[in-house]
Amino acid sequence: MASSRSSVRLTSHRRRQRSVRVTVSVSLLAVATVAVLATLPTQSPALLSAGAVTAILLGWAALRICWTEVLQSRRENATDRAATASAYRSLFSERAAEHAEFTTAMTERLAESNLSMRELQGALVQSQEEAAVMTARAEASQSLHAAALVRVAELERSIELMRAERAAEDFVVGDVEPGSVEDLVSFDEKIADAASGKHSAAEARLA
Repeated sequence: MASSRSSVRLTSHRRRQRSVRVTVSVSLLAVATVAVLATLPTQSPALLSAGAVTAILLGWAALRICWTEVLQSRRENATDRAATASAYRSLFSERAAEHAEFTTAMTERLAESNLSMRELQGALVQSQEEAAVMTARAEASQSLHAAALVRVAELERSIELMRAERAAEDFVVGDVEPGSVEDLVSFDEKIADAASGKHSAAEARLA
């Protein structure tokens, strides 16, 4: 803000100087013109000479003032261009430093993101391997469970057969309970009645 205010003040001061110098130059030329025009009607060589000399001197003075203004304008423009170049140079240095800082920060962030991505990929691969191991274990446990069920069924069948054989042995030996004997007797009577019925029916057919 201070630099902008100072530049505005310098610009206004320069404009005032230029306006004053231009006004002085125009005034000198006007005086020279008036002097020449004033001496022309007199037709006096002395007055004409004095007017001509005065006009020449005033013209050169006005030219000198204008030339000084031109040189000063050039110097001021050169100074302004140098200040602008210096400002752009400092601004470019600041922008270059900011760009380098930004590039460094982004490079570090990119490296951190790549490292995090690699860690996540490693964790993903490890979890996939663990999931595959757990799946294999589950399949193996299922197969073992199925084999155990088959083995249990086979053992149950073997136990039933052993029970049947033991019951048969007990029946042959006679080591049976009275209720079982009565059931067997009634079963034998039913078989005998059925056999006698079939025999009488066969005799009736033959008769």
